[in-house]
Amino acid sequence: MMPFLLSVAAIWAVACITPGPNTLLVMRYCLTAPRRVAINAVAGTVTGTLCWGLAGWLGINILFQAAPFAYVTLKVIGGLYLVWLGAKIFFDLRKSKRAEDLGRAKTDVPLATAYRMGLATNLANPKSALFVASLFAATMPAGTPFLYGLAAIAVMLCISALYYTFLIALITHPAVAAAYLRARKKIDLAVGMVFVGFGTKLLLSR
Repeated sequence: MMPFLLSVAAIWAVACITPGPNTLLVMRYCLTAPRRVAINAVAGTVTGTLCWGLAGWLGINILFQAAPFAYVTLKVIGGLYLVWLGAKIFFDLRKSKRAEDLGRAKTDVPLATAYRMGLATNLANPKSALFVASLFAATMPAGTPFLYGLAAIAVMLCISALYYTFLIALITHPAVAAAYLRARKKIDLAVGMVFVGFGTKLLLSR
């Protein structure tokens, strides 16, 4: 089992550290809200990883091939959600306080909302399911014991949790937070553009 789990760990680690909507959402919460908000967003993101892991392991790509409309529906909903998220950041920028004020008081966000945002952002991209399905197809040959799939999902969850724990510790460092405040509007503008770009790319993809 060990070579199999190491292969899963290596592939998933690369997927985790590749910048995407999940990472950007957690980073933004780290910089604009109390740390507990970012932690709850991570909990939602990891829950989404569990969902996609189970879906990929159970062969959701077969469902998408049998019912293409299911994939298209998820893709459209996910793309619109990411575009909306980016637009919301643009809107928040217009009514934001000065950087000096933000330095003294971060904007609190309900923990349940942060969790839902983390979960929804992860689930917004159905290609994640196809990636996980490809991961299992590449590492789990026919006849692989049932428990190997569960072990692989557990490895994915552990790596995701470790990555986001490191990310929160890094982004909430005072020096990083201070640098963010100095360039807040430019950074938020870039983050919003990335969300809109991800959403648009998802909507236009086949």
